[in-house]
Amino acid sequence: MLETVTGGSLKVLKDGDMQEIHQATLDIMEDTGIKVHNKRALEIFASHGAQVDKGKKLVKIPPSMVEDALASTPSSVVLCGREEKYDLHLSKTNTYLGTGGTVLSTLDLETGKKRPTETSDIAGYARLTDSLENIAFFVINCYPDDVEIEDVDVNRFYHSLANTSKHVMGGIYTMKGLKDVISMGEDIAGGKEKLLARPFLSFITLMMSPLVMETDYTDFLIEVAQYGLPIATPSEPLAGATSPVTLAGTITINNIESLAGLILVQLINKGNPTLYGSTSSIMDPRSGIYLSGCIESALINAGCAQMAQYYDIPIYATGGMSDSKVVDCQAGYEKAATALTVALSGANFIHDAAGLLEFCTTLSYEQMVIDNEILGIVLRATRGVEVDSEAIAADVIRSVGPGGNFLAEEHTARNVRKEFFMPKVADRNTRDKWENMGSPDTHTRAREKAQKLLREHKPLGFPEEVEKLLVDRYQGIKKRSVQEK
Repeated sequence: MLETVTGGSLKVLKDGDMQEIHQATLDIMEDTGIKVHNKRALEIFASHGAQVDKGKKLVKIPPSMVEDALASTPSSVVLCGREEKYDLHLSKTNTYLGTGGTVLSTLDLETGKKRPTETSDIAGYARLTDSLENIAFFVINCYPDDVEIEDVDVNRFYHSLANTSKHVMGGIYTMKGLKDVISMGEDIAGGKEKLLARPFLSFITLMMSPLVMETDYTDFLIEVAQYGLPIATPSEPLAGATSPVTLAGTITINNIESLAGLILVQLINKGNPTLYGSTSSIMDPRSGIYLSGCIESALINAGCAQMAQYYDIPIYATGGMSDSKVVDCQAGYEKAATALTVALSGANFIHDAAGLLEFCTTLSYEQMVIDNEILGIVLRATRGVEVDSEAIAADVIRSVGPGGNFLAEEHTARNVRKEFFMPKVADRNTRDKWENMGSPDTHTRAREKAQKLLREHKPLGFPEEVEKLLVDRYQGIKKRSVQEK
């Protein structure tokens, strides 16, 4: 059973700040507008009363349209697992953390060398997600280099769903792929009604900064919204490059862009489960490089989380990344700082928080195991200090009295496991015991654990008849590797 913790103790914006950002959003949407390259989207906006200049591909959205969309967007969204114990209840400041990225490279678990990702890596990272208790969901985190583009989508979702029964979310590369993945979801669920009743898969569509909706992603958005599955509409402005260098300016442009996608979803299918989103960060002013492990990215995402709370809608946010090239100290402190900041803000669905290195371009199996431990610490900190009569333990204090100890008390046995976070990778042995064990460092311990989990963990998988149906019906699926069986 996934632990649901409640964040929201960190406030990077004051109440008046949120109103000011909201007003700027309404003003810019109405007087500057959004460039929309998708013809179908232009027609949808126009038919609902937006001011549309088809020649300039410019859509100006009135405040009433914004308010109507916010009113119809569900305040609570349940992203289901294939097993109910993995359901994510996204509302208010409920907080979950998981994977993300869609990277092209991984550090090989056996050699440590960087290599292209393949379908076996999708399976491997999904299987690790399934086995690691603090990683709540699987946003498909790599691109299979060993299949053709027309088969990428079905392979990404098939190998994910075959190896984890936690919720699976992903981006899409072709319209045929999107339709095949939705059809595959129906095959697994037992039909459209069952898939919509318990959506164990969902999709991501991106807005382009500054203030643009491009053609393909918007086509995917329209398709998903018409079907009725959950969808995230994140924006990815970079402060100092595609958004103002100020964090407030970047939060504002993120707000405009993500709401534009959300509005389009609601115009197509009022009430469709939709996640406001942010993948925002900053550009390194010295090199022009996108940065992922910077604290400013976490602050932007925390600010966006507050905007989502202001609107009372769920948010897809970003945290827990690193710009380090290897599994090292830098990776640890960047990941911990950014994941903790965004979680304390009460963001609901924090992706990219497990396994990513090198500006979100490389994955590591060992890092994913370490990140599971970091996320355990983050979840414990986010849960905070719970105060009630059991926790205060006044009667126990009186009973033990001056000079006693609490080790043998029933109260200690009853509460210690839930009160203390107990790491599984970190070393808490004495130096003598650690040396007698061979003095293993964190990287070594994480590699051994990743190898063991990939070797021994058995995910839910599919019933034999369903797997045969999928492999026969979707011919582009690459056969499952030995690692997956």
